[in-house]
Amino acid sequence: MLRTSISLAALIAALASQPALAADAAADANAEAATAPDSDAAADSAGANQDKHEESLVVTGSRKKTDVLGGVTALEPEELVHDVKPSLGDTLADLPGVSSSSFGPSSSRPILRGLSGEDAPILLDGLTSLDLSASDPDHAVAINPLTAESIEVLRGPGTLIYNSAAIGGVVNVVGNRIPRHVPDGVEGDALVNYGSAANERSVNAGVTVPLGGHFVAHADGSYSKYDDLEVGGHLLSKELRREAAASADPDIRALAELKDKLPNTAGRSDDYSGGLAYVDGDLDVGLSYSRHDAKYGVPIRFSLDPNFEAEQPTIDAHQDRVDARANVPIGGFFRAFEFSGGLSKYRHAELEADGEVGSRFYSDGGEARAALVQSDHDGWGGSSGIQYLDQDFRIRGDEKYLPDSENKKLGLFTLQNLERGPLRLEAAARVDFVRVDADADADIAANGGIIGTRPFSNKYTPISASVGGNYDVGGDWRVGLSLSHSERAPNVQELFSNGAHGGSAQFLIGNPDIGTQKSNGAELTVHHNGGPLHIQASAYYNNYGNYIFVTPTGDVRDGLPVYAYQEGKAKYYGFEVETEVKFGNALGVDWSGEVTADAVRAKIRNFGDAPEIPPFRVLAGLSGERGPVKGHVEVEQVAKQDRTAPEETSTPGYTMVNASFDWTPLKDNPELTLSLTGDNLFDVEARRHASDLKDFAPLAGRDIRLTARLGF
Repeated sequence: MLRTSISLAALIAALASQPALAADAAADANAEAATAPDSDAAADSAGANQDKHEESLVVTGSRKKTDVLGGVTALEPEELVHDVKPSLGDTLADLPGVSSSSFGPSSSRPILRGLSGEDAPILLDGLTSLDLSASDPDHAVAINPLTAESIEVLRGPGTLIYNSAAIGGVVNVVGNRIPRHVPDGVEGDALVNYGSAANERSVNAGVTVPLGGHFVAHADGSYSKYDDLEVGGHLLSKELRREAAASADPDIRALAELKDKLPNTAGRSDDYSGGLAYVDGDLDVGLSYSRHDAKYGVPIRFSLDPNFEAEQPTIDAHQDRVDARANVPIGGFFRAFEFSGGLSKYRHAELEADGEVGSRFYSDGGEARAALVQSDHDGWGGSSGIQYLDQDFRIRGDEKYLPDSENKKLGLFTLQNLERGPLRLEAAARVDFVRVDADADADIAANGGIIGTRPFSNKYTPISASVGGNYDVGGDWRVGLSLSHSERAPNVQELFSNGAHGGSAQFLIGNPDIGTQKSNGAELTVHHNGGPLHIQASAYYNNYGNYIFVTPTGDVRDGLPVYAYQEGKAKYYGFEVETEVKFGNALGVDWSGEVTADAVRAKIRNFGDAPEIPPFRVLAGLSGERGPVKGHVEVEQVAKQDRTAPEETSTPGYTMVNASFDWTPLKDNPELTLSLTGDNLFDVEARRHASDLKDFAPLAGRDIRLTARLGF
């Protein structure tokens, strides 16, 4: 408590020590007011700015916040300055309803409402990432958060135009690799970042250049390198330390004393891209190429059995990707034709501790989507389209746990919305035609079971629909309700896994007889944005008729714990709330407070609690702003999680204190921001229950981060 008070006092003192800078800012504000044509115009401008903020573009830039009934949460550029981490999961982990798989600094994937993988898809400008990150937790998303302009989490009926499986929501990374406008001159941005917990060094720079004749070019590049992660305590959980200490083997006993640094988590990544576009008013057509390279270690799942040696995998990943986009104005009933597509060549090698290649993974694929966007007709609008995905999966090497396979999907979708005074309605529907093929494979068949003994060709036709509405009840309050029926086909891993995977330290067993996953859900939302108070809250309930999940069986094969894919009836329910209150000015500082809370519960019939469900969490923060300086102090309280699945361990609760300072030193260039951030200031030992490695890999310890961002 004393150290928290010191942090708060430091925040107040730092803000209060800026009288000259605050005076300059006030003078600038007065000068702006003097040039305004009249007070009514100023009021109109302020209202327009507020509307612009509320209706900031989301997903592919074709929809607005006020159109999204399920709500959208976004990290904008100013927030990414101090929130960006090497992985998407860690970057987004503080958002309401979001946790992380915490599989090391590089391969942590977002967990949305307790769901991951196929149930929480990750998009890049509205298209899938076309990598293998959804297949296993050690496979990192081939999207570097450093290259993002913003990152959004979208929920509600509108998610069906991107994926039928997005029950937990959709993560969309918005970039500028294909420019959407022609700047008046050269535009650019650069970001330099240092993090102490892993000695992380990263830099990102991008530039957009008008070429004349409505042509515009873009180029960007980024580089990150980091060492083994420092953590806030022992590596093994309390239960495993007790077990290790009781071992007769001295090497096993020594594991109980491991602390402070997480071995085999160092890594590096680099990305670069170039794009060219033709932009003429509402018409824009463009193409981009991007390259992603990453080499990173995966945290060790230490073995307490002296007869088995723990895996120490390193992953060397590469992706080449080409994207295209076209927005063509039409006129008449349809306002525009929209197209986007991507082709990807992805591969990674899983290296043994001695540097030898154990297995190689390959995936070539492509996705294309086209939609007709309707003109607004007396408050009625929408879009309808088609989407096609074709992606294969091949493994070569000693740890081949999947036969060669291919996933093809053709989807038809529509989204319609209607606004009548205070009422907004939205409805969406989607049907997919899915075919999943797997070859016969003698090596896979040798592991036992039917998988690999013959070719498989499974076909599915999932149909999903959603309808919702919200109503302005007055006083800047809106209340909404959405109902959904969602279906998704099982993926290659769920159907055809059969073997040891050293990267994730699991022996995986699929089930080729798994059927289509089905869910019926309801979500109630409340939104307020007026005066000093902002509230966005939701409560949701999903009832699964055929829920697909993976869980440890308690068996061990080839020295690895066995995980099997199963299906069953399940219930997921929870809530999220995000509030911000502006307290006013005191001591020359504009103060505001924020509170975020979320919780999810999940039960599977005849099984028990679902595995790896995040516990209740609340974050409370205090922010102050004076002139060019903004400070923030935050306390995060995470409850213990003892609602565990069979063969799953519990995790204790923890409390973290975080703080940040942002300074805009040049009044003539507000695009320059310097940030100092301290995460986990008290260096506590913390474990995320959503992580399969929670008993072996705690979260980062005290992490002091320095960031500089410049735009021009």
